Amino acid sequence: MADIPLLLEPQQLADMFPLKDVLIIDQSKLENFVQGHIPGAVHLDFKRLQRPGTPVPGLLPDAQELEAVFSELGLTPDTHVICSDDEGGGWAGRLIWVLDSIGHTQYSYLNGGIVAWREAGLPQETGEHATVPTSYRISAINTDFSVTKDEVLARIGDDDFAIWDARSEAEYTGEKAISKRGGHIPGAVNYEWTRGMDKARGLRIQDLNEFRQLLADMGIDDSKQIATHCQTHHRSGFTYLVAKILGYDVRGYAGSWSEWGNDENTPIVTGPQPN
Repeated sequence: MADIPLLLEPQQLADMFPLKDVLIIDQSKLENFVQGHIPGAVHLDFKRLQRPGTPVPGLLPDAQELEAVFSELGLTPDTHVICSDDEGGGWAGRLIWVLDSIGHTQYSYLNGGIVAWREAGLPQETGEHATVPTSYRISAINTDFSVTKDEVLARIGDDDFAIWDARSEAEYTGEKAISKRGGHIPGAVNYEWTRGMDKARGLRIQDLNEFRQLLADMGIDDSKQIATHCQTHHRSGFTYLVAKILGYDVRGYAGSWSEWGNDENTPIVTGPQPN
């Protein structure tokens, strides 16, 4: 299925039916999924790709837990995954980060998810969709797509390193604090995630050429390794996705602000400027 693009338009997916060796994973809210979803799509509760019950819920679950999730969904090593949600790409982008982390790199993002699909008037099914379970195995977690707190600390100020903060402006400046401390990582630049979605086009990603230029003006381009984060690596699932589509070397900082802002020893900057 190598001919399926990373960024897939709804009509392109509709033209692929009937699907073979393709699994559509929809992370919409369950009630929204039941009301109408892409034919054959399976539902995944986003919480199952987080590590609950810890101070840092954005971390990846362990391999055994992930094997159980993807086996239940019916994933096989030959399956091409279509990632979709109802919010413009946050959860779908995080799913792509998870797939990268488990070594499953056959995937696409449905541009605009179910919102764009419905606006295009394409067919839907209702109710829940039964899965065909498999026995999916993960040989190892690939850490090349992630960055840790210590790695971020070591690289602050490097010319070939950029930090993309996907949180709101109020969180970035420190005006709003969800963790013990508010503010941002020194040098981080802020572009709140929903600004990257075109509400007039079914929450599709904004024009990629304009997005590329905007990011370059912020100091984010293909000459740098990019660490992206939010509070729990949900909103930064979208920014991870956009950076991948643009061909950048991007890593998810899964600890995000829930880790950084609750650590009394990490450096923090407040106000609108990166430093």
